[in-house]
Amino acid sequence: MGEGSVLRNMIESGRISSFILWGPPGVGKTTLAKIIAQRLDTPFYTLSAVNCGVKDVRDVIDRAKSNHFFNSASPILFIDEIHRFSKSQQDSLLAAVETGDITLIGATTENPSFEVIRPLLSRCQVYVLESLSKEDLLQLLDTAIHMDVVLKERNVVLEETEALLRYSGGDARKLLNILDLITNATAPADDIVINNKTVTERLQQNPLAYDKDGEMHYDIISAFIKSIRGSDPDAALYWLARMIAGGEDPKFIARRLVISASEDIGLANPNALLLANAAFDAVAKIGWPEGRIPLAEATVYLATSAKSNSAYMGIGRALELVERTGNLAVPLPIRNAPTKLMSELGYHDGYIYPHDYPENFAVQQYLPEEIKNTRLWSPCKNAQEDRMNERMTRFWPKWRGER
Repeated sequence: MGEGSVLRNMIESGRISSFILWGPPGVGKTTLAKIIAQRLDTPFYTLSAVNCGVKDVRDVIDRAKSNHFFNSASPILFIDEIHRFSKSQQDSLLAAVETGDITLIGATTENPSFEVIRPLLSRCQVYVLESLSKEDLLQLLDTAIHMDVVLKERNVVLEETEALLRYSGGDARKLLNILDLITNATAPADDIVINNKTVTERLQQNPLAYDKDGEMHYDIISAFIKSIRGSDPDAALYWLARMIAGGEDPKFIARRLVISASEDIGLANPNALLLANAAFDAVAKIGWPEGRIPLAEATVYLATSAKSNSAYMGIGRALELVERTGNLAVPLPIRNAPTKLMSELGYHDGYIYPHDYPENFAVQQYLPEEIKNTRLWSPCKNAQEDRMNERMTRFWPKWRGER
């Protein structure tokens, strides 16, 4: 909104394009839309996705069309919580936005990439609003204390702000609600004292920003897994704590640990998968709050383990090969021959039983003829896979080249 910015220039020119404001609660999305409505001399309509349907959308569009005069700016339709609109409701906006009968301003706390249909998203610019900084919140607090009709008549003693800012979590609305709560809980004749103790006592909880069905859910689990993959146990424990404090399903966390044990630790430490599975079982048996302990144990173990994605990459290569080569025939020696006809056709002929040979190994072709020299598994560099690679190199003389 600063001098020379895109939105500022559009507002000052009196003509704006359709756009969506995406950001967390309490950062000013609706306020910004109201500022635009006041600054522009054009009809302004408001809908909330929480309590309107397709008919309401069409009614507003019809009214907007009747108020759209030649060579004038398009009427503005502001839709709060647009991510709550169904596909059919969003579809009903397309034609009006495309033809310019309305200029759409949407506000959402959810990622538009997932919650807004692609045709509508392609017709709108997305502007991202960030959580308010500590400085922003302190400025807002100062404004409220000195300009609010009630507070400016009271003596507000601002001793500490750490708890107030922490509980607000970058949300201006939450900051003002906390201020209102403390004011209402203070006798009219007394000073309004704001410090960490007062804020904590009044709230009695930490309203963490965590939406189990929203983008925060995916961001934090992503940070958790990447911290394990990056061998940072401190960061992994922090993100684990964020999920636990936010009320995440413990089985969801445990499932992700099992996946990480296979994908990121893999053959470098096969015990990781065993421990992750054990943590999953333990959480299912004991529940909260003790379930946090096996989850933490597995998290630290995985984060501090040697890492390998060789199995993960190997199955990826194998699936790509299957997609490319189709249904190749199984070599006859390793086919099963449960019937006489199959035996007569040569099924199982020439099969070499490895356990009849030293070290339980004998050279034999297991891959289809067309891809017999293909390498799919490439060991990573760690103690466990070094031993595996040494064994394969000894058994298959051409292991490092053709099989």
